[in-house]
Amino acid sequence: MADVLAELEALRAHDLPTHGGRTLAYVYDSGLAEADAVGRAALASFGATNGLDPTAFPSLAAMERDLVALARPLFHAPDTAVGTVTSGGTESILLAVQTARDAAGVHRPAMVVPTTAHGAFHKAAHYFGVELVAVDVDLATMRAVPDAMAVAMDAVADRLVLVAVSAPSYAHGVVDPVAAVAALAADRGVRCHVDACIGGWVLPWSAYPEPWDLAVAGVTSLSADLHKYAYTPKGVSLLLHRDPALRRPQFFASADWPGYTMLNATMQSTRSGGPLAAAWAVTRHIGVEGYRELVATTLATTAAVADLVRGTEHVRLAAEPDASLLAVATDGALDVFTLADELSGRGWFVQPQMAFRDLPATLHLTISAATADGLDDLVVALRDSVAAAVAAGPVVVAPELRAAAAALDPATLDDAAFDGLLALAGLEGAAVPDRMAPVNALLDAAPPRLREALLIAFLDRLTR
Repeated sequence: MADVLAELEALRAHDLPTHGGRTLAYVYDSGLAEADAVGRAALASFGATNGLDPTAFPSLAAMERDLVALARPLFHAPDTAVGTVTSGGTESILLAVQTARDAAGVHRPAMVVPTTAHGAFHKAAHYFGVELVAVDVDLATMRAVPDAMAVAMDAVADRLVLVAVSAPSYAHGVVDPVAAVAALAADRGVRCHVDACIGGWVLPWSAYPEPWDLAVAGVTSLSADLHKYAYTPKGVSLLLHRDPALRRPQFFASADWPGYTMLNATMQSTRSGGPLAAAWAVTRHIGVEGYRELVATTLATTAAVADLVRGTEHVRLAAEPDASLLAVATDGALDVFTLADELSGRGWFVQPQMAFRDLPATLHLTISAATADGLDDLVVALRDSVAAAVAAGPVVVAPELRAAAAALDPATLDDAAFDGLLALAGLEGAAVPDRMAPVNALLDAAPPRLREALLIAFLDRLTR
């Protein structure tokens, strides 16, 4: 056993750290060692259970009901509200879209979202044959524009099945005008989903002044991840519907085969009870008041990092944060991709975000409670990284390379062509370069469809 565990530790040697608050994307750290221990113990204890049949494992159904009961008052849900535990925010969003599509039963269904809506809505559109109508946001605030959303709704009025907003958006950390957009959806008799996957366990304890959850009458469903700011092991999310009738099309049953009658509440059939039990245990251990304290620490740290950005030359906030996420943009003296590399070299992982339409490339920072302990070091690291990135200058993509990328049709490329392009981009083989700025700058210059195709080709080669 010791040899196997040693191998596991060796495999993790090049992974990003999951604790310490320095990985500012992907992972969330409360800084509470005992909460982590409780989560790991519950995960191991229930790892062999199966949520496929709640009559076989009634403990899982009981814990799911408890988590929904915990969430209902936090999101101002009515007594009629029902909920489902899913594997993560993407599955919650997929189910919200699938349920809206099936409930409407229209030909060529469509949904209207801001351009800043999470990529999971695009995935849902692709999987379920729902046209996604993306509406540009206000460039000054990065928020959805209700009037523009209304125009888009009316353009597909006869086949509109869902409208969605973010609380907050992942890319820029701002809350959309939920009440205004939900009212527009309600006026048209259409469902409105609030994606609070990343903010759902922060906003209830914040001072955010506007209604954003099921307190808004026109909001019909809401998603909130527990493996983010509830600090539970991955992957657990909650999907709440205002009443059982709204949720009913989410369920799937099939008796058209000689085995057991398939009956599912989620995209999955077999579901390990481990993450559910871990979420139940961690939320009970931390408790509502514990989350209040964690959110206070997180938001104070976010405000301090925002002040740091405001006071550092050559960088700026792309939007004023509403919760615990920051988007940082740069001026022409440096680029965000080089800045990301410099921060990584100083022990801070930040996530580069490519330019989109009129929105600039930015750095994404997810602040968690544990980040507070490293704040002094982050101050030094950011200032030193900006200075180093300015000294290096922005990565320049040759004009002829930009032109060639714009002219390429990914559908016409074969495996050999992708091998050549990946080598050109610096993504040859299974190794990721130590410095990603040249790669990211080239990907940023590529049109979205080519960027997608290149990254799919890279993922394919990583997994061969």
